[in-house]
Amino acid sequence: VLVALWMAFLVAPTEAQMGDVQRIFYIHVPCAWAAFGAFFVVAGASAVYLWKGSKTADRLALASAEVGVLFCTFVLITGPIWARPIWGVWWTWDPRLTMTVILWAIYAGYLLLRAFGGQDEAVSRWAAVLGIVGILDIPVIRVSVRLLQGIHPAVITTREGGSGLTDPTMRATLYVGSLAVLVLAWWMVRQRMRVAA
Repeated sequence: VLVALWMAFLVAPTEAQMGDVQRIFYIHVPCAWAAFGAFFVVAGASAVYLWKGSKTADRLALASAEVGVLFCTFVLITGPIWARPIWGVWWTWDPRLTMTVILWAIYAGYLLLRAFGGQDEAVSRWAAVLGIVGILDIPVIRVSVRLLQGIHPAVITTREGGSGLTDPTMRATLYVGSLAVLVLAWWMVRQRMRVAA
């Protein structure tokens, strides 16, 4: 994580149009990928729980949901910090932003169900169904830039209409940051499962 931060703030060149505020990208995007990855684990572990009744899979789903909501919250915080100087507003109901809030709400609802639904096995089953259904929002988020024509940029590749990360150092910084955040998310899930055991 320290190497990723060093690369983001001291190694990667300043983006020509957005300036230094673009550096939040190296935190914002990896947090989004970590949230998506955690939610995919929720869906997979929930499917295993429904199929085999594995309590370990159920604990994995819960731990991953907690970590996923945490990283999705980071996305929803860093996005407006980035957007304010670029778009002139803290928030706009752009399709990608709206779908991300919906994703956050689905998994926050999952956590609320688990926290206040009691210890009944039916609650775990309903939560597992929600964990699986919630994952359907991620492909919508992914394609919303192309299909729904919002203002949220697609800056990683040129295929989505963005300028792309043209400098190799920018791409390397994104990859190092993504690896660091994904490993951190994995470690947090493991620690959370250990506490819940």
